[in-house]
Amino acid sequence: MKKLSILGSTGSIGVSTLEIVAAHRDRFQVVALTAGSNLELLKAQIEAFSPRLVAVMTDELAETLRRMLPDPKPEIVAGVPGLIAAATATETEMVVAAIVGAAGLVPTAAAIKAGKDVALANKETLVTAGHLIMGMAAERGVKLYPVDSEHSAVFQSIEGHRNEDIKKIILTASGGPFLSWPVERLADVTIADALNHPNWSMGKKITIDSATMMNKGLEVIEARWLFDVPAARIDVNIHPQSIIHSMVEYIDGCVIAQLGTPDMKAPIAYALSYPGRVATGVAPLDLTLFSGLTFSRPDLAKFRCLQLAYDALDAGESMPAVLNAANEVAVEAFLAGRIRFVEIPAAIERTMSFHQPHSLGTIEEVLFVDRWAREKTRELLRISD
Repeated sequence: MKKLSILGSTGSIGVSTLEIVAAHRDRFQVVALTAGSNLELLKAQIEAFSPRLVAVMTDELAETLRRMLPDPKPEIVAGVPGLIAAATATETEMVVAAIVGAAGLVPTAAAIKAGKDVALANKETLVTAGHLIMGMAAERGVKLYPVDSEHSAVFQSIEGHRNEDIKKIILTASGGPFLSWPVERLADVTIADALNHPNWSMGKKITIDSATMMNKGLEVIEARWLFDVPAARIDVNIHPQSIIHSMVEYIDGCVIAQLGTPDMKAPIAYALSYPGRVATGVAPLDLTLFSGLTFSRPDLAKFRCLQLAYDALDAGESMPAVLNAANEVAVEAFLAGRIRFVEIPAAIERTMSFHQPHSLGTIEEVLFVDRWAREKTRELLRISD
């Protein structure tokens, strides 16, 4: 029985995680749940899984949730201290880090410091503080299990192989909803257009990141830290069918890939059950149904965000944290109807141009850079917090 804390239980990853737990109650037990403001869904999760501890965003939400729940109630806490309490609960063995954005950094770091293994769905943790997080995990003997489908594919493809034998990691990308659009048409993209992903069902922020291909850029940075491979050996291939989730090329010319029906329950289940596997209910892959699997190189002029991610990784030090924060602000502004789709990469690039990369020695220093980049991006976009 593996005991879990799920950070971000009402998001798409959290919901899928709980579906796996529900199907394997003999294998997994929920100790703690955290959520933002979706109290109705959180209430249903509490009733279904009986966590000991629950964390929400604010004291007001915590009080509302207490009124919604019958006795006996779980302990209900709020804010960043609440997230940390959930991430470090004594009986928890694994933390599922599924909070979207840089907000996941502090509780994930707290979990690692407390010696908890992490099923990592929050790529921003490694994007903003990769060297700190990997060093912390090594020092405490903590295992990080990737939940992103691409990184899970790489993780599965390197099992039993030596890191020094890896020639190249090849991350696949669907290309999102605008793969076939001419670059000139991107000026007319609507919010609905950008949220209409052809293959995956995800939260709004990640879906927009997929449309700009920033999601793939963040994955390149994450892969650099997870697998200790430099950016020059991490490629991206457009693969619209989303059947091959990523590949690893070795120095002898062999390429090992992981294939599967696009469904996040598969990589989540592998992270939870490693080194074993559990049934997920994911539809089996029948390759005879496909007329072909295609691959191409991304158009970096069209998908400028991917190039910016490589630029940030090349600059190193604090620049990836700036890239991530600027992207989060720009995506929020786009979803709020304040800027156009094509202004997302422009805002990120302008913010990066104002920043001189420097070393980051603590999580607090990462958070300081994150705040600076958010303020600078809002200033450049002329929007208030």
